[in-house]
Amino acid sequence: MSFLKDKYINPLTDFGFKKLFGTEPNKILLIDFLNQILPQKHRIKDLSYSRNEQLGLNELDRKAIFDLYCTGESGERFIVEVQKAKQNFFKDRSIYYASFPIQEQAQKGNWDYRLEPVYTVGILDFIFDDHKSDEELLHTVALKNQRCEVFYDKLKFIYIELPKFKKQEQDLETQFDKWLYVFRHLSNLQDRPRKLQDRIFQKLFEAAEIAKFSPEERNAYEDSLKYYRDLKNVVDTSREEGIKEGVEKGIKEGIEKRNFEIANKMKEKGMSKAEISELTGLNDNEINDL
Repeated sequence: MSFLKDKYINPLTDFGFKKLFGTEPNKILLIDFLNQILPQKHRIKDLSYSRNEQLGLNELDRKAIFDLYCTGESGERFIVEVQKAKQNFFKDRSIYYASFPIQEQAQKGNWDYRLEPVYTVGILDFIFDDHKSDEELLHTVALKNQRCEVFYDKLKFIYIELPKFKKQEQDLETQFDKWLYVFRHLSNLQDRPRKLQDRIFQKLFEAAEIAKFSPEERNAYEDSLKYYRDLKNVVDTSREEGIKEGVEKGIKEGIEKRNFEIANKMKEKGMSKAEISELTGLNDNEINDL
């Protein structure tokens, strides 16, 4: 039995993301989104989709599978991915994946090593551990020297931390704001918001309407949505347990610290080890170290 109740698909599911941004009829959506985060000189008017599975140079090399892989009309390469949960060595993985669009540009014979730009775009449904106190949600990473001057301008990593985006409809100002609002709220909407009435979002809402899916598409989306919800539940449960453990650990550490402070004052007043131990729970060695 179908459990779909939403009017529009969730763009953070594998099916939803590729349905909206990974198909030829909808590539105008991907172009508009990318142009909100790319530098002016690399804005794109058209792109073509490439195979999203990249093989290594030989059979021993590992392969990379991207969500989307496409090439701009001027030769720029774009890896575009949704990452739903934190992953060990996520940054390492990004670097490794970026090496494939670089290697594929190699030419046989006399080649001058000129490369086209490579962009990795990560739409993250989590916050980097080292960015939790940082309100900045868009991060552009480039190769720089010790003076923070750009050393190489053709390799960039762009990450968007979606959980940091808190704006509501009335607060949307830029096209970038509108796209982030779509990523965060599309599946919860019943009608098109007033600020998302322009042509590009009309196209998006038409493509995202579940009622227009074929039975095969609905089944594929249900499977993708179930996986997304299961993963999110695991992540949320782990986070809650981590918070609980952290609170319990903090309380325990606070009590222990207070016991040492009390024991130290009791020792200064000349009270015996037995009395100190009885009132604080500390053993003889801990009392001796005070």
